[in-house]
Amino acid sequence: MFGQNLEVQLSSARTEDTTVVWKSFHDSITLIVLSSEEGTSELRLERLLQMVFGAMVLLLGLEELTNISNVERLKKELRASYRLIDSFLADSELIGDLTQCVDCVVPPEGSLLQEALSGFAEAAGTAFVSLVVSGRVVAATESWWRLGTPEAVLLPWLVGSLPPQAARDYPVYLPHGSPTVPHRLLTLTLLPGLELCLLCGPRPPLSQLDPQLLERWWQPMLEPLKACLPLGPRALPAGFPLHTDILGLLLLHLELKRCLFTVEPSGDKDPSPEQRRCLLRSFYTLVTAMHFPPEPGQQEEKVEDAAHQAQVPRACYLVSGTEEPGTGWRLVALQLGPRRLLLLLSAQSPSHGLRSLATHTLHALTPLL
Repeated sequence: MFGQNLEVQLSSARTEDTTVVWKSFHDSITLIVLSSEEGTSELRLERLLQMVFGAMVLLLGLEELTNISNVERLKKELRASYRLIDSFLADSELIGDLTQCVDCVVPPEGSLLQEALSGFAEAAGTAFVSLVVSGRVVAATESWWRLGTPEAVLLPWLVGSLPPQAARDYPVYLPHGSPTVPHRLLTLTLLPGLELCLLCGPRPPLSQLDPQLLERWWQPMLEPLKACLPLGPRALPAGFPLHTDILGLLLLHLELKRCLFTVEPSGDKDPSPEQRRCLLRSFYTLVTAMHFPPEPGQQEEKVEDAAHQAQVPRACYLVSGTEEPGTGWRLVALQLGPRRLLLLLSAQSPSHGLRSLATHTLHALTPLL
């Protein structure tokens, strides 16, 4: 506030052991986040604030946040967003809060599920339908994929954060597409952990989605649906060929705003899944803030010098751990076109072969995303 009075923009600060980031939204709400976690970057905290405000708009609407007539009433209404916001602060298996891309999985029979999903959407009378397992999108209609940021990330995350329920009729606002007019998010549990999500207006009523309609479209898909259940943390179909040195991966399609994230490969090796997620998240913030060109839709400064743009790196790696030969986990990032791949590799993986391994892995994953 002191800086604003002097026409100085200040968005973050650091003490010896704490990073503080703040952001004002629509000249109405100011959010502040403090983190004492070692190595926390401003990029991560800035995106956390964007997700938190997006969650508030998703569940309350922009009008309630910009035209505040009763602060105490707003405090009570904001409680509806606490569960979703808390899930951003927890050690989540998702990464869309950081990448701003939709967490996805690759089902083994995706074409069959896509066909059933499109037929069901037409029968139900809405163009916005998706299948979600543990907060990750399995399949979706074209209209659902065209949802803007941040609702494309927030809606499946919201579904994954709610307690299990056979059916829901949930009012939501779309922070990008419809921040002042509410829509309805209908969810139907097909199998435990696997939910059918519909985004619609006043119609259809939840009662119209009767068991006969669900049975007609999804009973023949029972086995493909069951095959989706273990995909939550794994993301990739069982048996997908990955090099044995790979301990975790993050694949982003920066134009489609979708990502695959897993730390399941070689699950019997160190480090733990929690440490793997932490390493990949930290590496993502590093390469995004320091090495790779700005992502589509971001507000970073444009690179005007063509010669400098040609020198932007397309690959980088680092070793995490001790400096002794043959120790320390390897992290490598590679960008080709709209795709960016980050790999966490075991200490046995030779440094001179990292780019080759990453290139081969990216080519293998390209048909999936």
